[in-house]
Amino acid sequence: MFTRRTNTLFNNVSPMADDLLPLHAVAPDVCVAPQLTPQAMAEAARQGFKSVINNRPDYEEGPEQPTNASIEAAARAAGLQYAFLPVQGGYQSPEEIAAFARLMADLPRPILAFCRSGARSTRLFVAATRR
Repeated sequence: MFTRRTNTLFNNVSPMADDLLPLHAVAPDVCVAPQLTPQAMAEAARQGFKSVINNRPDYEEGPEQPTNASIEAAARAAGLQYAFLPVQGGYQSPEEIAAFARLMADLPRPILAFCRSGARSTRLFVAATRR
């Protein structure tokens, strides 16, 4: 029940929300996004997300990329469930797809998954829902 393709579950969107959470809905209660920052976690919670899945390996683009630990700490501080399932951009194994499917089944929704561009999170979602 997202009100806009690029953002949010609700109409209470701040002007900075698009910058913090450049979302793409792949299902009524699942969105994907490119790399998110620790600061984006509070906005994700404010917009109604209950869970975050990080599909990006640490240091994929070097030390300036936010680490999983920093994003997880911010997500938990914002009251979000958090899962780290790092996968490579070019290939997602059957085991990684199965793990993503388990997260989709177990985590409270709405869910926000992210990676470098949003593409591998989208591929994982599509593959997991076709199982």
